[in-house]
Amino acid sequence: MPPLSGKTALVTGASRGIGRAIALKLAAMGAQVAVNYAQSREEAEAVARECNGFAVQADLGDLTAIEAMFNRVRREFEKLDILVNNAGVGYARPIAETPLEDFERVFAVNTRGAFFCLQEAAKCLPDGGRIVNVSTGATVSSPHNFGIYCGSKAALEQFTRILARELAHRHITVNTVSPGFTETDMYHALPSLAELAPKLTPLGRAGKPEEIAESVAWLCTPEANWITGQNLQVSGGLNMV
Repeated sequence: MPPLSGKTALVTGASRGIGRAIALKLAAMGAQVAVNYAQSREEAEAVARECNGFAVQADLGDLTAIEAMFNRVRREFEKLDILVNNAGVGYARPIAETPLEDFERVFAVNTRGAFFCLQEAAKCLPDGGRIVNVSTGATVSSPHNFGIYCGSKAALEQFTRILARELAHRHITVNTVSPGFTETDMYHALPSLAELAPKLTPLGRAGKPEEIAESVAWLCTPEANWITGQNLQVSGGLNMV
């Protein structure tokens, strides 16, 4: 029997990239998956068809939309066992040149939106549930021009540690997965990343979304029962210390 047979999951930002790979991997392991998207409806619906689930629209910068999304997931699945907080936005600009609207948008989705997804999950997940937050290895490497992105994700990492303590009595595990250079749309849109990845990553290449998904999915299995409050660097050795 697949390890996640009978489980239901919500993956935010799952229409493409790492989120898509996570949704497909969870489904391959037996879970029914709700595929969240903000704008890419057709892509999300295509992923949902492969996941024995459905697509659910919600801009995570909108708290009303978050509540409606969780209500629909509970209505469609009758329960929710797994939340993967993957949605995120980011801009590459020096701190001194970052406009207020960019700061507010990044923190609205990556920090505030993720926080209230965690709050909803804490209310509705059954004992033994799973929460995985997707951060970034950049919170360790601290690259130029990624100040607001790294700051927003660093807050998410702290939410992981604290919520893991708060939910431990219910045997709900809460962990972070932090990808290094990964072949996503943002990676391909910034040629500098493709140039740096093989130079800075000990394994000599960028990762693939499917490789990040493997680690996220494993944290959702019974084999990961004894792991909580951790930040797993899935980076090809980028942030070895």
